[in-house]
Amino acid sequence: MTAQQLKNSILQLAVQGKLVPQDPNDEPASVLLERITKERERLIKEKKIKKPKTTSRIFRRDGHYYESVNGGEPACIDEEIPFDIPDSWEWVRLSHIVYNHGQEKPESDFSYIDIGSIDNKRQKLNQTENIICADKAPSRARKIVHWGDILYSTVRPYLHNMCIVDKAFSKTPIASTGFAVLCPFSGIYNAYLFYYLMSPEFDSYANDTENAKGVAYPAINDDRLYRALIPIPPSVEQQRIVARFENILPEIYQYDELSIKSESLEKGFPDALKKSILQHAIQGKLVPQDPNDEPASVLLERIAEERTKLGKKAAKSMSRIERRDRGTYEIFPDGSEVDISDEIPFDLPTSWEWARLGSLCSKIGAGSTPKGGRAVYKSKGVLFLRSQNVYNDGLRLSNAAFIDESIDAAMSGSRVEPFDLLLNITGASIGRCAIVPDGIQRTNINQHVLILRCIERAMLEYVHTCIISPLVFKSIMDMQVGATKEGLSAQKAAQLLIPIPPVKEQHRIITALSSLPI
Repeated sequence: MTAQQLKNSILQLAVQGKLVPQDPNDEPASVLLERITKERERLIKEKKIKKPKTTSRIFRRDGHYYESVNGGEPACIDEEIPFDIPDSWEWVRLSHIVYNHGQEKPESDFSYIDIGSIDNKRQKLNQTENIICADKAPSRARKIVHWGDILYSTVRPYLHNMCIVDKAFSKTPIASTGFAVLCPFSGIYNAYLFYYLMSPEFDSYANDTENAKGVAYPAINDDRLYRALIPIPPSVEQQRIVARFENILPEIYQYDELSIKSESLEKGFPDALKKSILQHAIQGKLVPQDPNDEPASVLLERIAEERTKLGKKAAKSMSRIERRDRGTYEIFPDGSEVDISDEIPFDLPTSWEWARLGSLCSKIGAGSTPKGGRAVYKSKGVLFLRSQNVYNDGLRLSNAAFIDESIDAAMSGSRVEPFDLLLNITGASIGRCAIVPDGIQRTNINQHVLILRCIERAMLEYVHTCIISPLVFKSIMDMQVGATKEGLSAQKAAQLLIPIPPVKEQHRIITALSSLPI
């Protein structure tokens, strides 16, 4: 685990209410939000801020979340809620807890804050000011900035060009329009909000392709940014969270330095240990080989015969991989071959073989969003799985959605069967993979999840182990398209290289892994 991964994990615990204990004597966040509503109304009346285009009120009822927009009829938003929060916390839209100071054209010398003014490794303003004359002001130099504001770059948000304005300027500070200037209302601790904007959950939202538009310079617009959901603790708990997190930060930095010097420290963390064991397993180093085992080549021949029975299309797309003295070659049905030695990440035992994931499956395909989107989700009906239901240790159905049978019938191509593998192919959870258990009810999936249907069911658990291993996860990340990380297509997933041991050795590997505390 890297220092950044550790920091992200702690941040995620913090914003879920798991870093510090709740105090029943704290004033609940609901009271704080009521005060913020009144404060906004006062500032609007005093013409210090503009009236927002939309207002939002989110509340919990009967175990579900509802939102009323502009005082309208409440609608269930369970689909949008990313995780559970303590009872004393509340979910709000970002627009409900911040405002900005507007824009102005500089009329005298000013201190210009642009992307280059921020150290995005430490999320701090540079000490050097960029003083510019009014007549040479860039057209983007317009946003008014005050002490304590949060500056959040809406261009390429994954770079974390953001900071809290925490220093005095010799000239009036003016920020680029590439920033969102966020001034929290009273009771919202700017450091708490800032750290949430740094969290993996918010990163996932801000950098989702539905929100960050563009290829070379993806950007999230103000409407999308201000629609973001923010978990709000009581004010005093916000401060406890920040104090605890900032107390931990020096230790994270120290760990970062030590981890560079010593791999042994990293091995002490369970996640890193698990990855190491998984990597050994799929390299043939976890259990011994048995010369009496039927070699993997015979297994792959049987799978190829079964795949041929699926039809001409399946047979045409099939290939086999062969090792020779001078390299590794992929051979296609028409007899052509390609040297793929550069793709091979490590040597295999003699009885093992390499195979493309697609050659092991009778089906590789993603689902789709039902016509009407989330509005058609029901409280019962046909189970409809999304990426938030797919985890490496299995399916988690507590927040599963349901669709009508008529909608499922129109999406029959993405129906899930027992013993399928489900693979997340977009977003922050890309690479998570689950085995569908036997006896699961009628089920369908959305476009963020891929169905992998193994031809040889006996190797199901081993293929799952490969997919969640560091080797295949790295390949999945490398295969994502473009700077915006659009996701993994079915075609690209089919090209993933899988190391195949004999069936009996696969079973020994799975048995050994199940006995280890990982």
